[in-house]
Amino acid sequence: MGDEEAMSASDERNAAAAGYAPHPYIGGRTAALRALAAWRMRWPGAPRVIVLTGNPGSGRSRLVTGFLMMCDPDYRKRLPLDDLDPATVPPDLPAPAVPSPTGRTAAQVLWLLADHFDLSADRTEDIFTELAAREEPVTIVVPDVDQAGPVRAAHEPARLVRDVLKPLAATETVQLLADVPRELAAELAEALPRGQVRIIDLDAPEWADPKGLVRHADTALNPEFGAPQLPYTTDPSGRRALAEAMAQRADGSRLTLQLAVQSVLMQPDGFDPADASLLPGSVGEALDLHARRLGADPQTLRLMLAPLAFAEGEGLPVQLWGALANAVAGRDLSQDIADGMLLAAPFIEPVGASQDEDGDDDDGDSGDANEDGADVPGDGRTLLRLMHPGIAEEIRSGLPDVRDAQTKLAMALLEAVPQQDWSQADPYIRDHLAAHTLEAGLLPQLLTDPGLFAHADPVTLRAAIEAVPLEQLGAPARTYLRTAPLLTRSQAPADLRAAFLESAFVEDGLAPYAEALHTLGFALPWRTLWSVPLTGVRAVTTGSLPLEGADGAAADATEGGESPAPAPGGTAATRPVAALVVPAGTPGSRPAPGPDGEAPENGGPALLLHDLLAPGYLDADPSQVLRPSQEAQAAAPFGLTRGADYLRVWARTSQKMVAALLSDSPITGADLSPDGVLVVATERGVTARQIIAAVPAATPTVPAQRAGTADADASHGLEGDHS
Repeated sequence: MGDEEAMSASDERNAAAAGYAPHPYIGGRTAALRALAAWRMRWPGAPRVIVLTGNPGSGRSRLVTGFLMMCDPDYRKRLPLDDLDPATVPPDLPAPAVPSPTGRTAAQVLWLLADHFDLSADRTEDIFTELAAREEPVTIVVPDVDQAGPVRAAHEPARLVRDVLKPLAATETVQLLADVPRELAAELAEALPRGQVRIIDLDAPEWADPKGLVRHADTALNPEFGAPQLPYTTDPSGRRALAEAMAQRADGSRLTLQLAVQSVLMQPDGFDPADASLLPGSVGEALDLHARRLGADPQTLRLMLAPLAFAEGEGLPVQLWGALANAVAGRDLSQDIADGMLLAAPFIEPVGASQDEDGDDDDGDSGDANEDGADVPGDGRTLLRLMHPGIAEEIRSGLPDVRDAQTKLAMALLEAVPQQDWSQADPYIRDHLAAHTLEAGLLPQLLTDPGLFAHADPVTLRAAIEAVPLEQLGAPARTYLRTAPLLTRSQAPADLRAAFLESAFVEDGLAPYAEALHTLGFALPWRTLWSVPLTGVRAVTTGSLPLEGADGAAADATEGGESPAPAPGGTAATRPVAALVVPAGTPGSRPAPGPDGEAPENGGPALLLHDLLAPGYLDADPSQVLRPSQEAQAAAPFGLTRGADYLRVWARTSQKMVAALLSDSPITGADLSPDGVLVVATERGVTARQIIAAVPAATPTVPAQRAGTADADASHGLEGDHS
């Protein structure tokens, strides 16, 4: 027995000899709690970083939750702290930061910390810099790292360790406790000097808690705590003997023990407490023994549960369960599922039940300590999930071909979309089909549907696409990936996501995909007319250009622009244009006229003219551009307001917003023509959008005037926002 193992055993004996009560939620783990309390107190010699690890179902989440109960200034008042071993009780300090990684990306976890500590960082790397500069150390607890990420197959736990936890651990002002899977524990700890980090492996002998495991089983079997009245539950000695036998067979796994207890209590028929062969020694044995005791085929039970083992997000809608089980099994399991709820009951739970990580019901008080528990979906659907990720891991590992199973699930989900109309798809299919196709190796083939791009949850879809090597992605998927930060940042609804994507497709030369979005029933606020990747644009304005210039020559179109026909009635026809203020020397540009039409100065800004309604630059004299008068602008149906990276278009008659644009780069210029063409310049280029919201009744207009007159409100006669 090593020193730590001997110390752990001594801790348990001393606590029992002193008559200390066990933690009411944890039921043991004295050695681990003492180590955590010393870490929280910052005792001399205590490590600054603790890495908590163990096998799935070892009780890591339960230990962290119970410890955090004592770290919360309000919750600890509800605990019998005076009855506990004083060495396991942390001091009464402000609660640590506890960013939950469940379902979140590494970046989201990091920004949770930035918000918690009220940091001013604009970049993720600045968060670590600000934390390192703090005068007082900060305490951070990161539980359930294995549950990180919106897409299971995207390996977000590894990214969280690499991009967040390792930099936090290396920051001297950070006191860190992280609950991580065993395969990532060494990576997190290896970069730190000896003495600054300690790994607590709950399955290692020095941290094992066999007496606590027996106590856990004894409590679960006790009718005073909800167990049924049975010969081996009502008799204290018989109950204790069964608890000891179950704990010994479980070999330290709280999950195996919990499944064994639930199986016996839900279906006691055929169970003999004296028969040790009926007690499971692993999660897999718990599944198989339960099926055999009920006269069922263990493989049928595993196939029934397979869709839940692959479920993403909060859980699987119950109405999809049967079809997906049939797909994985390759046969009809409908009757098995209908008749087999008792068979599956010990292993599943409806979403919304307050459960601890071992799958047993909380005592009612502990729910306050876990604010990130899943909730019942707002649409009233019933979702199901397996009671513990360890069950899912066991079922997946027992399948002959995981990729083939995911392929069958993905195809079944795709077939369940009515007429391939994503607006009618079940929200689970819409948001999580990409995750299933990712593990099946089929995601790149799926990423050609603009309707899916707009309807799917951008957080999950982005995470799935980012897990695919860039060289395997087609052009539409790359456009989505470029636009995804804007979609997630804006939290826009589907219609606005479709609008952002419509513009992005035009910007990337994918006009058919942009046009497709106009045929899918979205209420798009605009139609993108053209886009040019022109950098350095300082300002934009809209106007019109006479077909006959001052020198009698018609304005020539370049790059595909078409000259408009003469206006009826013999009046001179004009071409709507956008004038772009660009640096001198920009190809195709001409020097900008002065404010009063005088000759341009050498080295001054230049103007580049572009057709307003169609792709194509124009070769024309900028001084001939006609600007709408202020009266015409005031009579226009829409108005424009602008911020550093956003624009809003509103109807003048109702003062209601009809379009909102958020940019992924700073806006350098914007203008809105009287007929509703919005031209926006950013650091990436210039894009024109026709506002297609309902237009109020037409209002009289006044004749246009030439640029550069006294009514021009910009320094070059052709720039400025007009709201």
